[in-house]
Amino acid sequence: MAALPPNGVPKATGLVPNTSKNQDLIAKARNYKNIPWCEQYERMISGMLYDSFVPELEEARLRSRKLMKKYMDHLPDDATAESLGKDREKMLSEHVGKLGKECWIEPPFYFDYGMVILDCGLVTIGDRVMFGPFVSIFAATHETEVQSRRDNIEFARE
Repeated sequence: MAALPPNGVPKATGLVPNTSKNQDLIAKARNYKNIPWCEQYERMISGMLYDSFVPELEEARLRSRKLMKKYMDHLPDDATAESLGKDREKMLSEHVGKLGKECWIEPPFYFDYGMVILDCGLVTIGDRVMFGPFVSIFAATHETEVQSRRDNIEFARE
């Protein structure tokens, strides 16, 4: 899992994975709930090369897809705007690392580990933020070297 190609020349994208864990980010993530803790998760949020197919991360993605479906399909016949908001807020709080009060995400949206927000790196969204249609937030990237891609090696940025 080399950070640079064999010839030592940086990749054309200028994106090079980190070579050590970011202890500040790991400490921040330790305050969050619903985190798939494992060695590869710590590498992932630190921007290092990591294996996205370890069981803990695969299970976290499956859990995300289940929640996403439940969240997007949830619309009881007797729902009011208030009850729907409370139901959805409860569902989100059971999944994302940290959630402020009265958070509202209008479906459809897509999670990877925990939205499209491809949240391989820690994603922080401040108070009173509103996103319009077709917004995408990507913290993930992939190696461009053939063998790394065959080995399913990825890295992310916060």
